[in-house]
This record gives sequence, C-alpha cells and structure tokens, in this order.
Amino acid sequence: QEQLVESGGGLVQPGGSLRLSCAAPAIFFSIYPMGWYRRAPGKERELVASIGSSGELNYGNSVKGRFTISRDNANNKVYLQMDSLKPEDTAVYYCFLDESRGRFWGAGTPVTVSS
Repeated sequence: QEQLVESGGGLVQPGGSLRLSCAAPAIFFSIYPMGWYRRAPGKERELVASIGSSGELNYGNSVKGRFTISRDNANNKVYLQMDSLKPEDTAVYYCFLDESRGRFWGAGTPVTVSS
C-alpha cells in the first residue's frame, strides 16, 4: 500500500477554518517532501503548499497568510490548517509525497466554501 490517506475536508462558511490531514503508509519510513495540490472544477491543478524534508516551506500565492502547512515527523503526517477560507478555495485537495521512485498521491478530500 503506497497511497496516502487524506481527511478533514468538508463544507465550511466563508471566513471559516478547516484542517486537513494526510498520513503516509508505514512503508515511507523516512522524512520526505510532502504537500498539497488542489483542483477546482474547470481549473488547472494548483500547488497549495509544500514542506521539505528539513522543514522548508512553500505556499501558493493565493493562500499565503491564510494557510499553514506543518508535519508530524514521528508519524509521517502532514497537516494543512486553512483559515479565512474563501469561496475560491473550493476544490478537491490532494496530498503528495516525493520519494526516489516518484510522486505518490492521496485520493483527494473535497473542500467546499459556501454560504
């Protein structure tokens, strides 16, 4: 099993918050670059945030100042705290992990921001 497991998506009001989580299977026994992409209906895939194996952070311009990525190295999990959510944040969010064999993905967790 090499698929990542995501959770935490759902429906939230504009201005609200959600926290997404992503767990890597035990076969990923080291620390790897991880992060989140999202895809909204009719739009291109967009990088949301990433965190490197040494804690390096990167955010998409549209989420800077509102989203925070972090990781739990002991359990090889990554989190995305999303605050001040906007309707344009509505998308399916996909977790990824970069390993020497390539990029591994989760199935996606949907986030809907609506009144």
